[in-house]
Amino acid sequence: MSDLQTFREETRDWLESNCPPEMRKPGDVCWGGRNPAFSHPDQEVWLERMGDKGWTCPMWPSEYGGGGLTHEENKVLQEEMFSMGARPALASFGIWMLGPALLEFASHEQKLEHIPSIVKGKIWWCQGYSEPGSGSDLASLSTKAVEDGDNYKINGQKIWTSNANYADMIFCLVRTGPQEPKHDGISFLLIDMDQPGVEVKPIKLISGKSPFCETFFTDASAPKSNLIGEINKGWTIAKRLLQHERSMISGMGLATGAGSGPRKTSGMAELGKRYVGTDEKNRLDDAQLRTKIAKHDLNSRAFTLTLQRMAEDAKTGGPSATASMGKYYGSEQNKLRYEIMLQAMGTSGLGWEGEPFAPEELAITREWLRSKANSIEGGTSEINLNVISKRVLDLPD
Repeated sequence: MSDLQTFREETRDWLESNCPPEMRKPGDVCWGGRNPAFSHPDQEVWLERMGDKGWTCPMWPSEYGGGGLTHEENKVLQEEMFSMGARPALASFGIWMLGPALLEFASHEQKLEHIPSIVKGKIWWCQGYSEPGSGSDLASLSTKAVEDGDNYKINGQKIWTSNANYADMIFCLVRTGPQEPKHDGISFLLIDMDQPGVEVKPIKLISGKSPFCETFFTDASAPKSNLIGEINKGWTIAKRLLQHERSMISGMGLATGAGSGPRKTSGMAELGKRYVGTDEKNRLDDAQLRTKIAKHDLNSRAFTLTLQRMAEDAKTGGPSATASMGKYYGSEQNKLRYEIMLQAMGTSGLGWEGEPFAPEELAITREWLRSKANSIEGGTSEINLNVISKRVLDLPD
């Protein structure tokens, strides 16, 4: 028996013994934090067990609390979780964005301080990049961090800080070199959100939800030990982190299972059959809608293979500029998916609240509205197309 097969059997046995029944059903995923909110007692148990095992971050070094798995072992873990319908134990910007950047740029002491808490979901992180006047031109940001003894004093404003109203800490781009060229005066700083100098205001979207916020710093403080990398060299870290963010966003256009891998259906065909009806061959009665769903499904399958190829290429050095390809296409696929779902629902997709609309119908309508932000967050489609042309296709400016 091969070592990988032995690992598969041991992983299957561990999951069978440790994954609580409720976590084998579809549902929400915990975001952790200093004051975590669990929708079910099993969620807390699952997070604790997976965190102790390091399998919330299975390929991170075991030295810092990660699982220490190889790419092949992690693939086995994801396959076994998907096979039993196990939900991820933790959702976190710390896992998707900050952690990989810390592993690459932070000191050993900083890794020991921050990585284990990410693995175990002890801190809810948010991202402080964009500002009201510095969105697409991110490097023009003006939030300042000035030396103040052993600390930095921070003043300025960030916008579109997802879940900042729940977050414990923020990884933030700040200007520490006001005289340097704009790309050379930026630093990467970790700031505690629970202090008098930080104010957060949610921004309500057209979907009626408020995942985004405005964040204001007024003489907020952060210790100098929370500066990641060299002072005025944060732009390098910022670009790298954006590649991780775009890789994370890439999968939004795919219907994925609780563990890993595509579902058998994205839900569009079922909606079509429910609202449009079927013909004598049990196919969607609307041929045009049927074609759209089939084309979307085929493109999603091809996109899945592209993402797998990109992941293989990233094994040694992490994500590259090709992450912009995944982010751009994933955004468009997700927006198109909700457009098709809304078309299938017809007038049932016009509801906002209350009867006669079902909760699922109302949720799809709101998610359709929310999906419009996909081509803005994580770098606009235009920005990503520029990255693709310059960094992937090597086209002239």
